[in-house]
Amino acid sequence: MPEKILVVDDERIILELTSMILRSKGYQVLTAESGREGLAKVEQAAPAVVLLDYMMPVMDGMTALRQIRERFPDTYVIMFTGKGSEEIAVELMKAGASDYILKPFNNQDLIERIEHVLRLRRIELQNRELQAERERLLQEIEQWNRELERRVEEKTQALERAHAEIVQAEKLVTLGHLSAGMAHEIRNPLNSISLFAQILKSALEDDAEQVTYADKIIKEVDRIDDILIKVLATSKRPRYDLQIVSVAEVIEHALEKIADQLLVQRIEVEKDLSAMVPQILADATEIEQIFSNLFTNSLHEMPAGGRLSIRLANDNQNLIIDVSDSGGGIPPENMNKIFEPFFTTKAKGTGFGLSVVLRIVKTYGGRISVQSQPGQGTAFRINLPLTSAMAGG
Repeated sequence: MPEKILVVDDERIILELTSMILRSKGYQVLTAESGREGLAKVEQAAPAVVLLDYMMPVMDGMTALRQIRERFPDTYVIMFTGKGSEEIAVELMKAGASDYILKPFNNQDLIERIEHVLRLRRIELQNRELQAERERLLQEIEQWNRELERRVEEKTQALERAHAEIVQAEKLVTLGHLSAGMAHEIRNPLNSISLFAQILKSALEDDAEQVTYADKIIKEVDRIDDILIKVLATSKRPRYDLQIVSVAEVIEHALEKIADQLLVQRIEVEKDLSAMVPQILADATEIEQIFSNLFTNSLHEMPAGGRLSIRLANDNQNLIIDVSDSGGGIPPENMNKIFEPFFTTKAKGTGFGLSVVLRIVKTYGGRISVQSQPGQGTAFRINLPLTSAMAGG
């Protein structure tokens, strides 16, 4: 397609002569008889080059030149001038002219000047496109780098979580071996202590104070035995009975058990137990232990009121359980410890609750995660596979 050239001059003979010369060389030629008309045609037709007369009435060539270069940078300007002083030439070039031609001009010189400016324009436009492409590629590279960093960070976090889970699982296995041995070794002397305490109690029926001491011994023995049972529950799966379980019903049952405490502590319960959530193959008692422990922790964190939220959903592969509260949250330094056996911040806690939750979730091939900030509550998310094979553990 021929390149467009606009000739702007108030002398009609110049317009006609120049147009004839340029058309003979294959250019598409437009004409204008004033600076204002020339600006309008530049805006409308976007010519490659404008041949612009320096001396024109109403809007002189210098004013038109400055406006063209400011508003239409892709249009290059060659000035016609009848004044050949170097000062004018310098002024024109500073204002943005690509070249200037003295009147009267030589036809061959005119064509050569125009071709030179067109070549210059093509090179500069190509350089501009290359620069734009370079900027685009740099931005694309930067976006890819950010995406790569994000993926690396995600994978790093996933590896850290996986490593933490492996370490935790190894701890539970180790604890299982220890607790099994401890239960056997400690329960034998405990049974003897309990038996002798009951004999002493029978022999001291007439001494109320001594009977009280015997009762205390028996009570402490029972407490130690209860701790041993919890240690075993943390690390080793007890007997279980797999059946089709509605997790929503299990949650309702767990909430019923703490209904009075929820009322006393003025805790609002928000539930979204969707009817579309499928049932799973599981031991109902084990699943209820998950919620009993999570609810107990939430109640502990909201002694003066708050909100307990429970939500069920599924993504066709996992049952998604969200349990959150508006309590005091977990300090950052404790986030990596909360699932460890014996770790607790409660004055009378044993530190087995969340360890049991973790053991049960892992038994069913699931995952548990937690998000918390001090003063902004805590949110647990549990993913349990919907496949019955995984549910059997």
